Amino acid sequence: MKLDKEKALVVFSGGQDSSTCLFWALKHFKEVQAITFTYGQKHSLEVKMAAALAEKAGVSLALMDVPLIGRLGSNSLTDPTITMDEEKPEGSFPNTFVPGRNLFFLSIAAVHAREHGIMNIVTGVSQTDFSGYPDCRDSFIRSLNVTINLAMDEQFVIHTPLMWLDKAQTWALADELGVLEIIRNETLTCYNGIPGDGCGHCPACRLRRAGLEKYLQQKETDFQQKQTNGKQGE
Repeated sequence: MKLDKEKALVVFSGGQDSSTCLFWALKHFKEVQAITFTYGQKHSLEVKMAAALAEKAGVSLALMDVPLIGRLGSNSLTDPTITMDEEKPEGSFPNTFVPGRNLFFLSIAAVHAREHGIMNIVTGVSQTDFSGYPDCRDSFIRSLNVTINLAMDEQFVIHTPLMWLDKAQTWALADELGVLEIIRNETLTCYNGIPGDGCGHCPACRLRRAGLEKYLQQKETDFQQKQTNGKQGE
């Protein structure tokens, strides 16, 4: 099947980043689909929330069950006996890193995209706020894009709208897309499976909250500056 450059597939978890990417894709492509994964993660609520948000956005969602990913390597997101790292260990990855996760997700997404004639694959990885995960780096994504194209003799394009954005800038993008409150209230980023603002103390929650606070503060500062400039121009 010929790949359609007007179609996009979003790798979608129902979290802040992938949800922002979903609405980014809806703005940039005529037809958008989403794909999500169960891989043995400790909380399944994220999949339910992803399904609800995809339905709200009018996007079809494919669910892939790949528990092997969670069993291959040791990590705190799939193994309840491991206490989650709340700080990045010196000289190592945090144990929230699921080895090979993005490698598998994007490879599976590419096969699914090929079967549905979709050229564009969108993922919410970011090198700016990547928590030390090597499979969130731009060099990895570029390399994998080439490898996937060679593996299937296709011309997929992997898009990473958040690659060079920090969390405050990601919130700004959500606001620009008109979905700030949706992302804030209807997504699940928390490693402990608590929606919205989450548990408040896991690494994902702290990063999300700090970014939101920074963005809202900057937005208020900009508003006040405009008000001041407006009065000065009277």
